[in-house]
Amino acid sequence: MGPFMEQLNVITKRVDVLPMVKYYIDQLGIYGLFSKYVKKPEQSPVDPAQILSVVVANIICASQPLYKVEQWAADYMDGLSEYGLNASMYNDDQIAKKLDCLFKADRNSFMCELSANAIGVYLLETRQIHNDSTSVTFTGEYENQHPGAVKLKYGFNKDHRPDCKQIVFGLNITADGNVPLSFELFDGNRTDDTTHVPNWNALREFLGESDFIYIADCKLCSQKNLDHIHEHGGIFITIVPKNRSEVKQFHEFLKTNSIEWQYAYETPNSRKKAETILYKTYEGEPSKNGYRIIWVHSSAKEKQDKSRRDNRIAKADLQLTELSSRLNQYNLKTKEQIEKAIKKATKGTFDLFQIQLIEDKQIVQRQIGPGKPGPNTQYKEEENISYCLEWELDHKAINNLAARDGIFPLITNAEMEAAEVLKAYKNQPYLEKRMYTAKSILKVAPVFLKKTERIEAMTFLYFIALMIVSLMERNIRKNMAEQGVEKLPILPNGMNTKKPTWNNLNYFFKNVHLSMVEKQDKIIQTVTKGVTQLHEFVLKLLGVPPSVYAAIQDRWWLFKNSELGQNLNST
Repeated sequence: MGPFMEQLNVITKRVDVLPMVKYYIDQLGIYGLFSKYVKKPEQSPVDPAQILSVVVANIICASQPLYKVEQWAADYMDGLSEYGLNASMYNDDQIAKKLDCLFKADRNSFMCELSANAIGVYLLETRQIHNDSTSVTFTGEYENQHPGAVKLKYGFNKDHRPDCKQIVFGLNITADGNVPLSFELFDGNRTDDTTHVPNWNALREFLGESDFIYIADCKLCSQKNLDHIHEHGGIFITIVPKNRSEVKQFHEFLKTNSIEWQYAYETPNSRKKAETILYKTYEGEPSKNGYRIIWVHSSAKEKQDKSRRDNRIAKADLQLTELSSRLNQYNLKTKEQIEKAIKKATKGTFDLFQIQLIEDKQIVQRQIGPGKPGPNTQYKEEENISYCLEWELDHKAINNLAARDGIFPLITNAEMEAAEVLKAYKNQPYLEKRMYTAKSILKVAPVFLKKTERIEAMTFLYFIALMIVSLMERNIRKNMAEQGVEKLPILPNGMNTKKPTWNNLNYFFKNVHLSMVEKQDKIIQTVTKGVTQLHEFVLKLLGVPPSVYAAIQDRWWLFKNSELGQNLNST
């Protein structure tokens, strides 16, 4: 090896998906918003906007706990197996301090400006807004909570952790691409039905109009909520809870009447490729408040309802058989004990059986006192009671219940065709997937932060991250549809996907890296490796210019102020 080669040093740095994430952050002007709203502490050498932008990127790309951000950043900024000199500024202490600064900022104005940027840059349609909420679970006591922060409290925990405190995370997304536009945090014991009026008011103020279609789950369906939206010029679509009188009356009507269903539309069954789902509608009497009730029949739901009922009946029948064999023993000797066991065995199906508990009484002579019986032995009569169990299916009750299979009611004040109301509502499952994205892919919960003000600030960063992930998924799918691209071979082993997710993109770009040749502490060559023609095509579908990867130079990971959407159409 010659003296020239001995002076060369090759440094390898991670790249993967970070450049495209940074590009979206730049397009949305996020660094500039951090600079505008988050005040830099006096005598602080570190830029809060840079650190907070990196934390957002970290949440999207790796979602490591806070104490690992520095370790994560080092692979991009300093190189694999290199000492984290550039990444050292992203240590636990600096991130915690910048979260404190973010908590003090006007985050509501920040969020409104960010959402306006997203609408303007990516031309998001805001005619329909879907809302849902979930619980974000925390471990620990959190007894000394910041008075100005959201309160961690015990409440109805959707993670099935009643032993943990929580906050309620409410999210609004567009029907166009399921992109989050806004969110709000509520105290952990806040019930969902009380969040809709303040949430709708905030949306009306942000959008500057009231006639957008507000779609939510059954917690929206209270007289107070619906009347407020209707009286202020809004439009709502939601599902009617099962315990409402209108639902009970309709179920009684079904027992003796048939329905003239109207064809709505058909859609492919995503779970069973060879099947389609047929939707039908029926509009009966309005609600007691005068709103339209649209009854919907789904062929897929009909099969699901029947299958679940059959399974429950079969399970109950088996448990009754097992119970019958154990009667008159141990704790199954009295009528009360046995009836309690029957109710437990047939939970959810008791009304679908005709059950008889047959009592058998026998009088027996029992000797009074000890000893062998003799001519003077005295006896007393005792009543010996035993039980046996007989049951059969109540076919009339089953048929009455089967008449409801596949049916659910929607309530609305929208002046739209019933089929259009249904289509709008059916986007709600995509919101549930966004909640899954927030809590699984981005790992919102559990959050290991010990100060409530930092939890609130960190949740704000998670919202930004979720918006970026959603925009990427929306844009690539939209461009695939417009360009006639049916599927992309970006899964493991080159398998195809018709609907690329953020996880798919993260996997596909995992081997992209930066190779830098250094001579006497100076970079003399920089090459991005691992980018194939397919990678470039995917970038084009994402709306990311090829130069974002091709022109990477040292310190490329630094964020800066940029004009909104400056290169959006360059691809």
